[in-house]
Amino acid sequence: MTALTLSTSSAATVRADAVVVGVAKGAKGVVVAPGAEAVDKAFGGKLAAVLETLGASGAEGEVTKLPAADGLKAPVVLAVGLGEAPGKGDGYDTEALRRAAGSAARALTGTKKAGFALPLEDAEAAAAVSEGALLGAYSFTAYRSNGNGQGAKKNDAKSAPLAEAAILGAKPRDKEFKAAAERAQALAAEINRARDLINMPPNDLDPKAFAAEAQAAAKEFGLKVEVLDEKALKKGGYGGLLGVGQGAETPPRLVRIAHTHPKADKTLALVGKGITYDSGGISLKPAGHNETMKCDMSGAAAVFAAVVAAARLGLQVNVTGWLALAENMPSGSATRPGDVLTMYSGKTVEVLNTDAEGRLVLADALTRASEETPDAIVDVATLTGAMVLALGNRTFGIMANDDAFRTSIHEIAEEVGEQSWPMPMPAELRKGMDSPVADIANMGERMGGGLVAGLFLQEFVGEGITWAHLDIAGPAFHEGAPWGYTPKGGTGSAVRTLVRLAERTAAGDLG
Repeated sequence: MTALTLSTSSAATVRADAVVVGVAKGAKGVVVAPGAEAVDKAFGGKLAAVLETLGASGAEGEVTKLPAADGLKAPVVLAVGLGEAPGKGDGYDTEALRRAAGSAARALTGTKKAGFALPLEDAEAAAAVSEGALLGAYSFTAYRSNGNGQGAKKNDAKSAPLAEAAILGAKPRDKEFKAAAERAQALAAEINRARDLINMPPNDLDPKAFAAEAQAAAKEFGLKVEVLDEKALKKGGYGGLLGVGQGAETPPRLVRIAHTHPKADKTLALVGKGITYDSGGISLKPAGHNETMKCDMSGAAAVFAAVVAAARLGLQVNVTGWLALAENMPSGSATRPGDVLTMYSGKTVEVLNTDAEGRLVLADALTRASEETPDAIVDVATLTGAMVLALGNRTFGIMANDDAFRTSIHEIAEEVGEQSWPMPMPAELRKGMDSPVADIANMGERMGGGLVAGLFLQEFVGEGITWAHLDIAGPAFHEGAPWGYTPKGGTGSAVRTLVRLAERTAAGDLG
């Protein structure tokens, strides 16, 4: 991953291949943001005018490169747009800084070192710039060939991510700044871990391989891990996981991975949907809907990454991750529409659509997680296309059995820069899942399908346990052009929200 340093150097004196400055849209044109004063001075106070001549407007994410003026050590100046300039006395929004740093880092692919001279009012701003730079510099090249079948060249300078990001104007000896930088490095490393897993092709990441990844990380970071294989799942009666996975050659797994702290008095359980490939099963997806279904394990990737991040940060809270891993494939042994599954909870489920499989594996994991009576459970899943239709490709939905908890998660998500929206759980939709042959069906009314899925999951949460459901089907996998710090492919959606939730829980801020 890109190296991160805090530097007291100015934008004029930093020894780097490029210096990044911020510009914004002012009432009368481009405005040079704080942190760029030395660069503006080198341009005779006319940096904004030069940029406007080159077509810059200060719009969010806009990148303009130009040769450095005399007096600057770096040979290249990269101006990145921050969007609308804040009002007098106001600072730049941390998410604007995060996105700007990400846009700049992406534009500096092939660069060894860049100095980031973006507005730094405090350690929080430094953290945002650091996160944006580290996340924006991400690339997934594990499967790219160098032309002779030997894999990608490790030292391909032109396509290599930015090697080092120096955050200028920071305070390397200040405890708050040091902690912010260390947290940004740990968080970005784990988000990028999630991205790598999501981007990995399904022929290399099946349930067994995913479980092995968890075991390796547990050994490295001192986590407790337990893997239930198909024999243990059958013995334990995990009908949801087994039913979804029975059509695949690679059997399912349930992974428990836990960070524990000796002084913790709160426990947070995280449950992730881990369908390593989703064909839809017998209810086969139509052409055009299969190609990105390696991303259907994004919830499990987010949970996995969040647990490791909690360990790396030494959070004083117990965080237990449950990875419900299966491959949903059609075959002669696959679950059929009309089959009835007996879940781990003992409830029976009539399967009306085998492409509504995520809720089945989550149901078993939610019941198992509930047995440990955590203070709260949060599940994360690329669960429904209905949520994408409702909220678009950049926003995840939040449902919960406790309004205050749902509000807290929404506030946390907004705080860390993840777009989200609280969704209702209308009781009248539950009736649509009534089954004539089983306790419940895995499908209900078509309208409000994302809400129906949440109501189904609620049936498997232990009594009296606070629970929330994050449907990340929209933002988990980005198919368009990269923007800000968001790459094409796996995004690592929800990791930041889960980690901040764990931090808040550790601090006792959630009651």
